[in-house]
Amino acid sequence: MTLTISAVEHIAELARLELSEDEKARFRVQLSAILDYAARLQELDTSAIPPTSTVLLEQAPLRADEAGPCLSPQELLENAPAVEQNQFRVPPVLE
Repeated sequence: MTLTISAVEHIAELARLELSEDEKARFRVQLSAILDYAARLQELDTSAIPPTSTVLLEQAPLRADEAGPCLSPQELLENAPAVEQNQFRVPPVLE
């Protein structure tokens, strides 16, 4: 499917993009290639593939949740931009 320049301009307007004439021509070619590829994918026979089929593992492997070494409060606050009473000082959210 070959897009027209006016279609690219419409897409750019929807995305609130300002494109130069060179960009419009380049994106017309690139977007047309993407749409052609999507059309090729639509031609594949996927009737024998169940909807829940996946190439991923059933469950992601997780590491054991074990406590490790921690920083002391002094080490933790060393690089803080502001500290008050041994705590991070943050600006107020509401005034």
